[in-house]
Amino acid sequence: MLPGMSGIEVLRVMRAEGIATPVIILSAKGDELDRVVGLKVGADDYVAKPFSRPELLARIEAVLRRRPGPAGSGPAALEVGPLRVDLARRSVTLDGAEVGVTLREFDLLAHLAREPERIFSRDQLLGAVWGIDYAGEERTVDVHVSWLRRKLRGRGGHDWFRTVRGVGYALSPPTER
Repeated sequence: MLPGMSGIEVLRVMRAEGIATPVIILSAKGDELDRVVGLKVGADDYVAKPFSRPELLARIEAVLRRRPGPAGSGPAALEVGPLRVDLARRSVTLDGAEVGVTLREFDLLAHLAREPERIFSRDQLLGAVWGIDYAGEERTVDVHVSWLRRKLRGRGGHDWFRTVRGVGYALSPPTER
């Protein structure tokens, strides 16, 4: 019951864009059909009003436990050629040498490293790394990619980011020669 677009439609768009942010629907609509539709569209949980704060917090914790990442069942590290993104330690190494990155740079690099060579639009990256409600500029992605490019290119000269003009970016490992 959002203005302009329903929450179900917002969720459909998010999932179509590849945004994997956990979603719990909080709704006044509590009948079975509404709950089933919400879950089938991609919600991780559905809570109908009225609900208690402790129950909502428990559901949030349960959803976060099921998500891949350092505390989840996903890999502890992502390796793309000589680049290693350690999700558990939140560190980046290239050819065994530590690369200092900021929190957002790490999140951006980790997102791209999960699917090397996949082209992500700026909107997809903003949603996945900064959150769906980020009110900043698309250029934020460009700036962070340029910072990462500089940090990673300094080691071996390879440009780890493929830019697709008008679309977005992909993590591009070096080719074997």
